[in-house]
Amino acid sequence: MTSQTTVDKTGPGDQAPAAPSDPTPGQGRGLRGHPWFTLLTVAVGVMMVALDGTIVAIANPAIADDLKASFAEVQWITNAYFLALAVTLITAGKLGDRFGHRQTFLIGVVGFAAASGAIGLSDSVAFVVTFRVFQGLFGALLMPAALGLLRATFPAEKLNMAIGIWGMVIGASTAGGPILGGFLVENVSWQSVFWINVPVGVLAVALGVWILLDHRAENAPRSFDVLGIALLSGAMFCLVWALIKAPEWGWGSGTTWTFVAASLVLFALFAFWETRVKEPLIPLGLFRSVPLSAGVVLMVLMAIAFMGGLFFVTFYLQNVHGMSPIDAGLHLLPLTGMMIVGSPLAGALITKAGPRIPLAGGMACTAIAMYGMSTLETDTGSAVMSLWFALLGLGLAPVMVGATEVIVGNAPLELSGVAGGLQQAAMQIGGSLGTAVLGAVMASKVDGDLPGNWADAGLPPLTGDQLDKASEAVQVGVPPVAEGTPPEIAAKIATVAHDTFMSGMGLASLVAAGVAAVAVLVAFLTKRGENAEAGAGAAHI
Repeated sequence: MTSQTTVDKTGPGDQAPAAPSDPTPGQGRGLRGHPWFTLLTVAVGVMMVALDGTIVAIANPAIADDLKASFAEVQWITNAYFLALAVTLITAGKLGDRFGHRQTFLIGVVGFAAASGAIGLSDSVAFVVTFRVFQGLFGALLMPAALGLLRATFPAEKLNMAIGIWGMVIGASTAGGPILGGFLVENVSWQSVFWINVPVGVLAVALGVWILLDHRAENAPRSFDVLGIALLSGAMFCLVWALIKAPEWGWGSGTTWTFVAASLVLFALFAFWETRVKEPLIPLGLFRSVPLSAGVVLMVLMAIAFMGGLFFVTFYLQNVHGMSPIDAGLHLLPLTGMMIVGSPLAGALITKAGPRIPLAGGMACTAIAMYGMSTLETDTGSAVMSLWFALLGLGLAPVMVGATEVIVGNAPLELSGVAGGLQQAAMQIGGSLGTAVLGAVMASKVDGDLPGNWADAGLPPLTGDQLDKASEAVQVGVPPVAEGTPPEIAAKIATVAHDTFMSGMGLASLVAAGVAAVAVLVAFLTKRGENAEAGAGAAHI
């Protein structure tokens, strides 16, 4: 594929002069369009979306108590956000390619901040869920736009470093969510978890209006593939919905597989239609690039191992070790810290050595870390936990940076938004798949071990319904102790519950380690982006 020329829309048809390969402050229009200040601006906006992926989980119990919400309603607070985000990411990226990434980024920031403020003012779960959908929709607008702006602004030799810092912000925000959320809920209110996005959004908009310049390829899309958008959105919805509901419906349920089958049919129809339409939503020729396709697969596998494995770690820290949300978040700081330190270093390394070895090494570290987490026990000390968390962060850093660059850098400039949407959609699907599949592994192991462990401890036998409820509690590390249970019996139940939970978490971690090991092989199919240099000559609109 060849690099795409960009034009300056301020003068009709005039060819834009090439941008310098290493812009410095004061060149051209000063801060406006400056690469590093562009990075600062998009990082502030992206931070809101990444933070909301985890911070809200800490607020859910307080929301349920204040608004008298059921467990199912509270689940929708999370599911509505991720559904809206995952379903619309690729379409939102296409909007950026069509209308310009500066505009879609600013609209996304304004909408996300406004929806956050509205949630803080809501007095019912229905309103909270509704505005969480809007959060997801506007978040989908700004995430691919951020990558599109970085791709078009930074010269090729600086792009990996920029993506490294961008990945660092996402990693730090994701891991820091429980710490900040716990502090706000405990010391202010659950509403403050959402209100905090308002001043952050105002700052991002102010910086965006002042600093951002739009960059658009000469042959940017000029029409919309409406049917393609509908088919892809339907396919993504059915897939993500099946993954979200599978733990409740069961993997053997006909309903689960009906949604999976529907998603496959819609994906097939989408692929067929994309070969017929003049300006497809996703040109299928994009996937002729083996490195790009490998990058997408790698992002899915990384998210399965990371998000799926980390899902149980929070239960381990809080329900087995008895930590508060803030303490649990602090114990994850080695992971966060290594991502913060490792992401920009990974960007520099990938620029010099290419992505293959750093990506393969990163996934190997991830596999080893997940194997190490399978050896954790109920009384494992903080030092050992910190070792495995730090190794996990060290492994994830080059993957977040390298896979993103491989996907975005191997796509033509006029499809940078779609490529950014693919990267984010792969991560969301991988996270949902990891949580669902590893959750099923955990449930199966707990269901199989709990009756025997319960009997071996000499505890009174459980009826079928009691066993089901006990199993559900143990799957998240909570001892099923009934009110009024004698202390010595309660202690035995806690021991059985925690030991059974650890056996399930150990097996789930081993599966995650296996997924990461497969990803090592996929990493060797990647290579440096063929079109990354296109951004260096991007013109300003």
